[in-house]
Amino acid sequence: MSTLYDRIAAADTGIRPQVPATPLERSTGLSAALGCEVWLKCEHLQPTGSFKVRGAANKIRLLDAAERRAGVITASTGNHGQGVARAGRLTGVAVAVYVAPSAAPQKLDAIRALGAEVRVVDGLPIDAELHARKQATLEGRTYVSPYNDLDVVAGQGTIGMEIARDLPELDALFVSVGGGGLIGGIGTALRRLSPRTRIVGVWPENSPCMLRALEAGEIVDTPELPTLSDGTAGAVEPGSVTFPICREVIHECVTVTEAEIAAALRSVAEHDHWIVEGAAGVAVAGLAKQAAKWRGRRVAAVLCGRNISLAKFLEVI
Repeated sequence: MSTLYDRIAAADTGIRPQVPATPLERSTGLSAALGCEVWLKCEHLQPTGSFKVRGAANKIRLLDAAERRAGVITASTGNHGQGVARAGRLTGVAVAVYVAPSAAPQKLDAIRALGAEVRVVDGLPIDAELHARKQATLEGRTYVSPYNDLDVVAGQGTIGMEIARDLPELDALFVSVGGGGLIGGIGTALRRLSPRTRIVGVWPENSPCMLRALEAGEIVDTPELPTLSDGTAGAVEPGSVTFPICREVIHECVTVTEAEIAAALRSVAEHDHWIVEGAAGVAVAGLAKQAAKWRGRRVAAVLCGRNISLAKFLEVI
């Protein structure tokens, strides 16, 4: 039976050229401001503006002919839905995306523009996930989880393969955490290829669901408040495969406030002239919060997405 690392290595070639490798760029401004050598993994430059294209493309490529004919169902706060919709459009697979009413309207418009059907379910993002999984069974279609699927996690893990190739002497990597698929995949790859690299998980204080699960030793109900990091918001599905992976690969945990996330968005815009979304700001905010610890050393943050409305971005900064 293949290991998760084996799946990541297979995905690293299998998702090409549908999913491009993204640049890992040194931020001169952030490096000077924070006193450490700061690198940014530019996942916001993906075709849909988010790393989510990786896991979606990997899952869709592994479907057999009958599964492709039947189509797929997924649930999303926005970015994963766009990734699955794009993968479906490129391979002729019908896609239905379940969302909660809180999903950002511009992300829903993008999903529809890629040819997928959007189905709104009353409740929280976790309610959309649970309903989508149930409906997929009823309709005889494959459910593509945003994170609770080893093939999806493997797709996200290809980021770790790229980082190891581009910057093998990396001291720490800061990653925002929602359901755990991104950090789980990256952490698994780097544990094999760059074991010296410390994997730092970063959460918004307003939505620390996986963090609370790690602290409790099991997935638990966690109260949430609204957050700029809508891409990481939402509870973790019971029994998620990402929970034990996160326990193994995350070395350190950091939480950041909404003000710190906003400051990170402004900082990236000021120093690197990029507009990124709240979830990307979470990773940068975590790095900034711990910068003194890493003074003079080589650190990186994953800019996981750029899908924020201009009005919201201007309000934030």
